[in-house]
Amino acid sequence: MTMVVADMSVSLDGFVADTADRADRVFAWYGKPQPEQAPAEPADEAAGMGLGVIVYGRRTFDVAHGWDGRHPTGAPVIVVTHSVPAGWPRQNSTVSFETAGIQSAMATAAKVAGDKVVALGSPSIIQQCLALGMVDRIQVKVVPVLLGAGIRLFGSLGTDPVDLDDPQVTEGNGVTHLHYNVAKRSS
Repeated sequence: MTMVVADMSVSLDGFVADTADRADRVFAWYGKPQPEQAPAEPADEAAGMGLGVIVYGRRTFDVAHGWDGRHPTGAPVIVVTHSVPAGWPRQNSTVSFETAGIQSAMATAAKVAGDKVVALGSPSIIQQCLALGMVDRIQVKVVPVLLGAGIRLFGSLGTDPVDLDDPQVTEGNGVTHLHYNVAKRSS
């Protein structure tokens, strides 16, 4: 069964990037050696299920320059967008586009992932999926920096409160990993 994991690095004050879309300080921990018990990738943190696909929003795609057609993890990527950018899709790229909305993108992601993890990698995508009750787990990597302003991870959810189970906490080098299972909503 597919697990949907919201996975982001954030500043202590909850920003994934500064006001100029720079995320270098939030991702600086990736370049530091980590203790063996500290997980690094969404799949590693989600019970060893393996990473099946990552779903991003168009803004992240644009800022990352489309990862030059291949995400650094090697996983396929689905970009949720209103229109496919010029020059895309590219031959031999693992980046595809979904223009029919978040629910269609998540249905496609579940098919691509099979029994592996669907990772959510953009604040807007995470917020939309939380509002729709589609997120199974939230993994936040908190880094010791205060950005003061920028792009918030959770912003305005536009939904009822989302209850989380007790956290699993793992200390890393320049990062603290917080893992929460999302409590299932009662019908």
